[in-house]
Amino acid sequence: ETEPLTSKKDVSDCSKGEDCKENGLLVRNPKSALRLVEDGNKVHPSQGDKGEAAQISNGYSGVQSSVPCNGEQQLMELEDRETWSKKIDFLLSVIGYAVDLGNVWRFPYICYQNGGGAFLIPYTIMAIFGGIPLFYMELALGQYHRNGCISIWRKICPIFKGIGFAICIIDLYVASYYNTIMAWAFYYLISSFTAELPWTSCTNPWNTGNCTNYFSKDNVSWSLHSTSPAEEFYTRQVLQVHRSNGLDDLGGISWQLTLCLLLIFTIVYFSIWKGVKTSGKVVWVTATFPYIILFILLVRGATLPGAWRGVLYYLKPDWQKLLATEVWVDAAAQIFFSLGPGFGVLLAYASYNKFHNNCYQDALVTSTVNCLTSFVSGFVIFTVLGYMAEMRNEDVSEVAKDTGPSLLFITYAEAIANMPASTFFAIIFFLMLLTLGLDSTFAGLEGVITGVLDEFPHVWGKRRELFVLGLTIVCFLGSLATLTFGGAYVVKLFEEYATGPAVLTVVFLEAVAVSWFYGITQFCNDVKEMLGSAPGWYWRVCWVAISPLFLLFVTCSFLSNPPELRLFDYDYPYWTTVVGYCIGTSSIIFIPIYMVYRLVITPGTLKERILKSITPETPTEIPFGDIRMNAV
Repeated sequence: ETEPLTSKKDVSDCSKGEDCKENGLLVRNPKSALRLVEDGNKVHPSQGDKGEAAQISNGYSGVQSSVPCNGEQQLMELEDRETWSKKIDFLLSVIGYAVDLGNVWRFPYICYQNGGGAFLIPYTIMAIFGGIPLFYMELALGQYHRNGCISIWRKICPIFKGIGFAICIIDLYVASYYNTIMAWAFYYLISSFTAELPWTSCTNPWNTGNCTNYFSKDNVSWSLHSTSPAEEFYTRQVLQVHRSNGLDDLGGISWQLTLCLLLIFTIVYFSIWKGVKTSGKVVWVTATFPYIILFILLVRGATLPGAWRGVLYYLKPDWQKLLATEVWVDAAAQIFFSLGPGFGVLLAYASYNKFHNNCYQDALVTSTVNCLTSFVSGFVIFTVLGYMAEMRNEDVSEVAKDTGPSLLFITYAEAIANMPASTFFAIIFFLMLLTLGLDSTFAGLEGVITGVLDEFPHVWGKRRELFVLGLTIVCFLGSLATLTFGGAYVVKLFEEYATGPAVLTVVFLEAVAVSWFYGITQFCNDVKEMLGSAPGWYWRVCWVAISPLFLLFVTCSFLSNPPELRLFDYDYPYWTTVVGYCIGTSSIIFIPIYMVYRLVITPGTLKERILKSITPETPTEIPFGDIRMNAV
């Protein structure tokens, strides 16, 4: 019914000068004839007129790139951006990114520490009014503007472009320590291929005289200095922290962990080097496999003696805890870091969606799956902790003292070692940890890759494989400090300071820039253009006021009460807090630096410079190739 935009007929029509202004909006009217709605001398509709220009009688819309009319102008269709092969690839990628190691160890610990079942109340409230609106906002921004975390600010509020650079630095920090935790899991996985797991006895070369086996058939006496075989395997064989005196003396590099990390980065490289077409297929394994294993471990844990004690401890509500401010802070921080806005990943992944994809539905589905996964993971962990308490004849609170990675690599590993078919359960458990971490790494690096390639398309646009190779090498070299004998201390420092306050600051400024500078009305019009209906008052209120206040609340709470770091028997000295804040500041410092740079290079008076710096440079181009009927 229609002629392609690049057909010869179009060329001849243009050469006659009939419809050849600088640019326009291509519209198919109800009479099935193509006409060109001229837009004056503008290349694209202005921000104010975009909503009206996009109202098309039957839903066909498209914006052409500007081509000079020198007698033989061709009407060119915008070059299509790479898109996901299938919708499910996108959903699995987002779920794989959001569901990571933290869902397995951090949520269960925070839940029982903050009132058990009562903690679900502040957690749900913070998710509804803080986490999910921010999650939805990033998906909508990425899908509409179809750009990574750096170049997208040209279309929103250019003076905030430093946010994109800050995000890239934060992602590099995360890659430098997060993959090391996966290297630990990979070491455990390799060590599990034995008839008897190496952390079940005290007769290994790395064991000390304090090693005491709980599950020994002999009567054993437990003293204040006693350690379990699992703890000694983790600290003395895997990490080898006894060979380091702390952050001021990290010691040498563990060659075993270095090889494990090298293999992990090799897998990562060949999974993401070609873009979302390849990573979208890999996540079919890395995102779904953990759910199969979680179900198997849940069934196994529920059949263990004493499992009910763990579940009761996990969910028994302590209503008095709800009066404590720190419980609400923990709930806000947990939902925020679990869903993961602010890392540029949601922007990058959504930018490869089709323009009219229902990102509202995607946000609700993926965030709900993420929260439910955290909740179910608590049962997986605490049924086993109840079993441990039953075997040791202790209270669950004594068994559940380990936090963070130690909960997985010491407590859970020890429980698995003393189950029937321990080798099988150890292999699938650590394989699950590996897959949980891999798709989160894919996502974090894709946030950087998309951001840089969209910002510098002429330099890296055709050299993606080379850029990804360079990026993985940089991340590997940046991880060397975490591979030392004192590397666990570095991981803890980076986890607490390099990402926490920096990401909170980034997302706070992002929410302010979109809601207050770009304009909540304009943003809602953009969403309406994609989905056919504008967001309701609930979403508007959350984006304008509640979500920024939510972020400000968590950030101020963190800064007013910085965590006192302690790992194993090592108390972090005061100077490490200063170093931690310096690391965190090193990323967000790009935001004010770019603001100053922007104002300096912009011509005009100060008022004119500010106005130009907060006005979008280029309106978003809606790809002509991505059209559908009845779109508004």
